[in-house]
Amino acid sequence: MASLLDEEGAISESFEKCLRQIFAKYCNPKPESPFSGQLPPNACLDPAGLDAWACDTNGQPFSEDTKEEILQFMDVTDEGNLTFKGFLQVYQLQTENDEEETWRDLAKHGFDRSLNFVQKS
Repeated sequence: MASLLDEEGAISESFEKCLRQIFAKYCNPKPESPFSGQLPPNACLDPAGLDAWACDTNGQPFSEDTKEEILQFMDVTDEGNLTFKGFLQVYQLQTENDEEETWRDLAKHGFDRSLNFVQKS
């Protein structure tokens, strides 16, 4: 099984690659190639992207309270859209508190426990 966090407790390089692919699926503007790992410099999750990610991950959009919390404590654009840095912050916190929930999220997006993409979600 791959490690989600490195020795210092930061997101591991392989986990970040997975998160980059997931983020690319929902961000605006969209990357030219979603599997390239390259995100446009101003890529973010707008409200529609945030809801789509939440639905695919949790089966429903986030509550207004959860959205407010994310937008208040995570890195967002001036318009209040979640940046990739903010997306990493969400997963950093979640993984520190409940690593198994993060593994479930990754599985829903097509990644196995070796952090390999195994299926289209």
